Amino acid sequence: MDGFHLSRAQLAAMPNAVEAIHRRGAAFTFDGEGFLQLVQRLREPLGAGSNIVYAPGFDHAVKDPVADEIPILPTSRVLIFEGNYLALYRDPWRSAAGLMNELWFIDVDREVARERLVKRHVLTGVTPDEASARHRIASTDFLNADDIVENQLPVQEIVRGDC
Repeated sequence: MDGFHLSRAQLAAMPNAVEAIHRRGAAFTFDGEGFLQLVQRLREPLGAGSNIVYAPGFDHAVKDPVADEIPILPTSRVLIFEGNYLALYRDPWRSAAGLMNELWFIDVDREVARERLVKRHVLTGVTPDEASARHRIASTDFLNADDIVENQLPVQEIVRGDC
């Protein structure tokens, strides 16, 4: 789902650009309609003339999505989507979820998630140090996590992700 992040240029062009850039990773900073269109296209019946479908990827070095980076072959029969908002009870996410056979949720203890995020933010250069990472987590990541948990569609499986 990272390929559906709005680009930094798109965030900067928003009326609430400062908030959008700070909150990058929140549901409103993704191209949810684009994701829904991809899922709709992938649900179309396959035929002899079915073509490869391309999904966007994400370049962590430049911190922006890359169009048509991930090929999905017409021979693919099982597709697994991973992302924070796949079971969000708001459109367009809810519509995309309705097209999926199953929804699973990976539940991670908040403190385990915090420590993983601190490491990731520093390692990937999102923040310069652990203190900045902890501030970002409190002011962005955990707001997103709360939104996900509080507005989640029913799921078929819950998997513990803190082992």
